[in-house]
Amino acid sequence: MIITDETIKYVSALAKLELTEEEKEKAKKDLGSIISYMEIINELDTDQVEPLSHVFPVKNVFRDDVVVNGPDRENILSNAPETKDGCFKVPKTVE
Repeated sequence: MIITDETIKYVSALAKLELTEEEKEKAKKDLGSIISYMEIINELDTDQVEPLSHVFPVKNVFRDDVVVNGPDRENILSNAPETKDGCFKVPKTVE
């Protein structure tokens, strides 16, 4: 696949980049080498290879959500400057 000036212009617009002429030429060369490498990889026979979503087995490492400190409203509100009906009272910020 040949990388054209239009391709570089399109990709730079997608990436919201303003490239100088020198940068465009370098990007054209770099993208060309990336595409040629991908073409080499596409030559591999992968018919017997099962697709993977991850290289390593994925497992959930999070703990179960368990409540360890029950409702302690009085203690929580003890440091509040003002409370109302068992809640924090804060100044109005929106008119």
